[in-house]
Amino acid sequence: MTAGPRGEVPDLEVGDPYAPELGSFPESDVSEADLENVTKTGTTIVGVTTPEGVVMGSDMRASLGGRIVSNKDVQKVEEIQQNAALSMSGSVGGAQSYIRSLRAEASLYEARRGENMSIHALATMASNLLRGGPFFRVVPLLAGMDEKGAHVYSLDPTGSSLADDYSAQGSGMPYALGVLEQEYTDDLTMDEAVTVAARAIDSATERDTASGNGIHITKISREAVDIVGHKDVSDLL
Repeated sequence: MTAGPRGEVPDLEVGDPYAPELGSFPESDVSEADLENVTKTGTTIVGVTTPEGVVMGSDMRASLGGRIVSNKDVQKVEEIQQNAALSMSGSVGGAQSYIRSLRAEASLYEARRGENMSIHALATMASNLLRGGPFFRVVPLLAGMDEKGAHVYSLDPTGSSLADDYSAQGSGMPYALGVLEQEYTDDLTMDEAVTVAARAIDSATERDTASGNGIHITKISREAVDIVGHKDVSDLL
């Protein structure tokens, strides 16, 4: 290698100019002591598949440390794309950031391809974001309907993605699953699935102090996501 006019050897290790430039995710500085003051959804969320689509149910309560009710009218489910929705349990801030990121990725895919992402691909994207992103203590359910049928995926912060005919997450999960195990059948109509989901949420709110204050029912088809809140749960039972 030839030295420069001042005897300096140029540094030619510039790498591949065509390789993608990768950034880094910020690290959370939240300590274990801080967790006592994190606003959490507490939460009971469920998803039930039917031949016609998917029904999701979620309670409306947010709490501080699972002890103090901080909000009585929280919508814990959001549309991600035309035929898919995400329901959240865990920390509120992490959930809000996560939904924005996943929705942006789904919109970018649709803009590039001219079609919605398949639900399986969306679940893979969702699990990858959880594993690699800075989303603090988020445990979601992803549900949707595509040409292959109705889908419910349980996700967790480690990046796992588990498909099932029905599922539940959150602090009220054990109580909700007991109802789903007893009442789910693979030939439910959408109206019947609404009743099953409502009973599962209602059962959890009887014993789980972090869940309550009403139910959001979400109906998902290949064409639309419809979210309706119900303060009087008896209307659904």
